[in-house]
Amino acid sequence: MAPEILIVKDDGADPDLPLPAYESAGAAGADLRADLGPGQVVVLAPLQRQLIPTGLRMQIPPGFEVQIRARSGAALREGLSLVNGVGTIDGDYRGPVGVIAINLSDRPLTINHGDRIAQMVVAPVVQARFSHVSTLEQTARGAGGFGSTGRG
Repeated sequence: MAPEILIVKDDGADPDLPLPAYESAGAAGADLRADLGPGQVVVLAPLQRQLIPTGLRMQIPPGFEVQIRARSGAALREGLSLVNGVGTIDGDYRGPVGVIAINLSDRPLTINHGDRIAQMVVAPVVQARFSHVSTLEQTARGAGGFGSTGRG
């Protein structure tokens, strides 16, 4: 059974904007829209970042998180991305949901009220135990990182 995400619209949010929605039957991410106010826009200069409001608050069930990710089409066509790569909304957070957008293009980027600006993916969460030990088990790779396994 799919987890249920309860959503409240913020005071002043546009009641006509739809809730997050999956745009195809096989979509993993549900699109989030910019709630700037009818007729309002945000213009991001190249490399400028800004918190874009969605007008939403969420109640995420225990054992889950919501990941905020860039939309691939908007990233390719317009250079719209997320400053933090993938954002996490923890299950116990109840504040406003915003998208920390950045313009990675070489020209100004206009975000209009109601534009689909990011997608949210609901994912299970496992909390680990952390233990201090004196040594770690050795592997063939060892401490090699940052390209140590080669290219191609």
